[in-house]
Amino acid sequence: MLYGGIEAGGTKFVCGIGNEQLQVIERKSFPTTTPEETMEQVFDFFDKYKGNIASIGVGAFGPIDIQIESRTYGYITNTPKLAWQNYHFVGALENALSVPIYWTTDVNAACYGEYMAGYGKGKNSVLYYTVGTGVGGGAVVDGKIVAGFSHPEMGHMLLQRHNEDQFEGICPFHHDCLEGLASGPAIEKRFGRKAQTISFDHPYWTIEADYLAQCVYNTTLLYAPEVIILGGGVMKQPQLLELIRQSFKEKMGSYVDTPTLEEYLLTPRLADNAGLIGCLALAIKKLNH
Repeated sequence: MLYGGIEAGGTKFVCGIGNEQLQVIERKSFPTTTPEETMEQVFDFFDKYKGNIASIGVGAFGPIDIQIESRTYGYITNTPKLAWQNYHFVGALENALSVPIYWTTDVNAACYGEYMAGYGKGKNSVLYYTVGTGVGGGAVVDGKIVAGFSHPEMGHMLLQRHNEDQFEGICPFHHDCLEGLASGPAIEKRFGRKAQTISFDHPYWTIEADYLAQCVYNTTLLYAPEVIILGGGVMKQPQLLELIRQSFKEKMGSYVDTPTLEEYLLTPRLADNAGLIGCLALAIKKLNH
């Protein structure tokens, strides 16, 4: 039995085929352009497996509609990627491939991947943030992805501005939110160059760590998860995780006794495969529920 996974990111799509053991048999990535161009590549990838795929898990950039009873369930809704606004993603897949679809956000899929096969394995509660082109958060508790009337938008929590940061923020809705101040594009707009070109000892990284430590602090008090995993391109800065741990420890003081920070605040064990493996696991979950 084979399962499909689609990590539909705002910058690139990753499609994969795997088995019940969550082993990736084939994967392919390509840039996110228009729905017509991008989805044609998705259909081409899965076409040779037609008849052998039991189900497909999709983790998509958002916002998306996850309410099954909603008339726009399965749609990407009011995304800033204009070509994808109000795109019926699940409908397009069902029409082309005729298999059951598990539909969630890209960060929820990555969180579920770490829950099933990464640093969250064996734990009851896992929280995952991706810090990259945007900032998003997902949570899994007792095997269930946390959601209410919609999926969480943790990347837009408001922050206290660092006293050495005069940057106005890039989020058109909130300015001083996590995504507006700490995402990859926010760093790029500050300096006029990509985050990965900024030296590891640049003083800015203490500001970035302060913002991400505020995020972890808020998350700890709201959810008290067993582990918090920080992924995405910005977190590939090797010095950043330890700076976040130090800042978080200072902010929390002795108020809450968390697990040791070397076990509590981590980067993904599955690295760049967390999203795809999560999608495969959700495809399996779709058939079992």
